[in-house]
Amino acid sequence: MLKKIFLLITLSLSTQAVLSQETEQDTIYLMNGHVVAEKIIDTLLGAVTISNPKKPTRKINYELEQLYMVRYANGTKRFYYEQDSLKSNWFTRDEMWMYMKGEVDARKGFKARGSLIGAGIAGLVGGLTGTFWAPILPYGYMAMVGLPKVRIKHETISNPIYIESDAYILGYERVARHKRRIQAVIGGTVGLAVGFTLYGLLHQYYPENVNIGFRK
Repeated sequence: MLKKIFLLITLSLSTQAVLSQETEQDTIYLMNGHVVAEKIIDTLLGAVTISNPKKPTRKINYELEQLYMVRYANGTKRFYYEQDSLKSNWFTRDEMWMYMKGEVDARKGFKARGSLIGAGIAGLVGGLTGTFWAPILPYGYMAMVGLPKVRIKHETISNPIYIESDAYILGYERVARHKRRIQAVIGGTVGLAVGFTLYGLLHQYYPENVNIGFRK
């Protein structure tokens, strides 16, 4: 009970701290955890519109489904996210805020090096066989890489108390597993290319009894 109370207090303080960072311009809080500080020029037609910071002559439109909240420069806040099971919005606003915090921390701190290296080795081994089935190893690895439990390292957590929130953990794990798959694709593809290259150069030296490729 005390942990839940402390979590709510910490959440309230951290939310206020984030919201107070931008006082001179509008701030958009997206459902993916990203924060955009830019003057809002339109809120019509089911979207919030801003000027593109990189190309001022163009506009960026954020659909309402992409928005968690908008905080205007005058301090007024408008929440676009609301708990609604019909829309598959199962979290309360506070829980969704923690979920987004988990996404942000995982995006900044989680490193999927193991997936990169593991898929690279699988791709290399597959490529060295020189067979049509060689991609099964790296891409099979990619399919399985999201299954192991995600270990959340304390140094990647922006606030230690966040780990007490199940919503935070779910958000962190979602991004972490996505990063694992991306790194597995990169590592597996590179390893496969290197393996096929080495096969092309060395397959004539393979012992006959282990030749499982297409050596002439």
